[in-house]
Amino acid sequence: QVQLVESGGGLVQAGGSLRLSCAASGRTFSSGRMGWFRQAPGKEREFVAAISWSAYSTYYADSVKGRFTISRDNAKNTVYLQMHSLKPEDTAVYYCATESYNSRNLYLPSSYDYWGQGTQVTVSS
Repeated sequence: QVQLVESGGGLVQAGGSLRLSCAASGRTFSSGRMGWFRQAPGKEREFVAAISWSAYSTYYADSVKGRFTISRDNAKNTVYLQMHSLKPEDTAVYYCATESYNSRNLYLPSSYDYWGQGTQVTVSS
């Protein structure tokens, strides 16, 4: 089994930057991808970014492309989400998650098997 713990959330002004971290413990899945999702109050959970185990492939939602960067450090079992040019609409609880294998559609929350507790990101205008 895998445990995921997010950190780095907080309050930031529009245009600012923030870096989220997700530390994994227990069994990891070298064949699966790790991803970031976010959920605002009253809205569905949405895909933000994902990365392969080798970091060869990265994926981004159109809404964050060019502003966010996902990376990972396998030696530390940690994945990062560097966020720049933050906007109020980025406000949400951010979750990290991992697949147990490379699923058909990495954009769907149902493709991921393990989830962290979430970290709040609030962007003020």
